[in-house]
Amino acid sequence: MLIGDIARRTGLSASRIRFYETQGLLRASRRANGYRTYDADALVTLNIITSAQDAGFTLEEVRRLLPGDPSSVHDGGLVGALRAKLADIRAMERRLARTRRRLEALVADIEQRPDGLSCEENADRILKNFEASASQA
Repeated sequence: MLIGDIARRTGLSASRIRFYETQGLLRASRRANGYRTYDADALVTLNIITSAQDAGFTLEEVRRLLPGDPSSVHDGGLVGALRAKLADIRAMERRLARTRRRLEALVADIEQRPDGLSCEENADRILKNFEASASQA
């Protein structure tokens, strides 16, 4: 298949496909006229690459995951890497939830400025509260 065929079938731009090739993630052969040609496995490989990137994998992680033979994608290494990525995502969700709670508390603290307190005094009060809550975390 030519790069235009692959692009149409995957929805990826030709430049992105060429990028994956230059990164060593995709193999192409050249015709005498210089056109790139790809075998049917290129579709599987591009699906793995884009799915992995959508799941948060870096290109370096994708490089380590790609099997030599795309039809052997059910490799135990892939499952292990996916489980590790799920653990990373869960840890990130916990950090984000903790950050969200702290920011919500900060907004509430700002909005509950006591009457008669200047903005500067309120900022000092909030900073002290924020430092106290940060040291407890």
